Amino acid sequence: GYIYKNLRDTTQNMYTPVPMKTKSNKDRSLDQLLKEKKPINILLLGTDTGAMGRHYKGRTDAMMMMAINPKKNTTNIVSIPRDSNAIFPGFEDYGVTKMNSAYTLGGVSETIKTLDKYYSVPIDGYLLINFGGLVKAVDQVGGVDVVSPLTFNSMGYSFVKGQSTHMNGKKTLAFVDMRHEDPKSDYGRQERQRLVIQALLKKSVSPSNLLNAKFLNAMSSKMETNLTMGQMYTIAMDYRKATDHVDQDHAQGVSKQTMNPKFGLMEIEVVSKE
Repeated sequence: GYIYKNLRDTTQNMYTPVPMKTKSNKDRSLDQLLKEKKPINILLLGTDTGAMGRHYKGRTDAMMMMAINPKKNTTNIVSIPRDSNAIFPGFEDYGVTKMNSAYTLGGVSETIKTLDKYYSVPIDGYLLINFGGLVKAVDQVGGVDVVSPLTFNSMGYSFVKGQSTHMNGKKTLAFVDMRHEDPKSDYGRQERQRLVIQALLKKSVSPSNLLNAKFLNAMSSKMETNLTMGQMYTIAMDYRKATDHVDQDHAQGVSKQTMNPKFGLMEIEVVSKE
């Protein structure tokens, strides 16, 4: 009963419905998909606010499509490059702009419309967290253990390739924020973001954390989702085995210089290729 109350209060605080209907999912209903235990697609978004002194609305520096398949018991997480070229539906006068600016202009709804325009993948639900919330969430679950894919230093912390590191919130932020020293550039950062999200998701659904009101309150104040408590419960019960087999990937692109006539800025963009 205590778990139920914590979950109810938390999901009510996080619940933020947005228009979800696009060309790709106009005939889909999340409730029906869950009832029939069919594969679902959840969009994970991370904004660059709430940490390192950033308090503006921000952009979605992390965009991940998570496909959960209860039939095959698999979960696929694919990162979308934040610097992808995009012309936003409803904001065409802005010209070619970075994909992560869709959130700045039109929130989650505009981000979903833009992803549908370029990827045509139905999105059944979304979960948004800011980086300040990520720091708090990691601290509240007692830290996460992640194997670093490369050796590097960031914000006073050191990471060694192939070595598992236990990280608190601040160290996690240092782990996911570094980009310029990574030989894979933003693709490398996307990989590290996926590793942290995987580790955090597994710890956050443990009974001890569902009983932890402080953890739940910290999460609810930094997160938004259109998933109801009933939908979350169904996913947790009927789709949980799918998280035991997680595959990672990213949308690959090629570098291209573009001029945005509205802002007069020359930027390096990533044109989505596959």
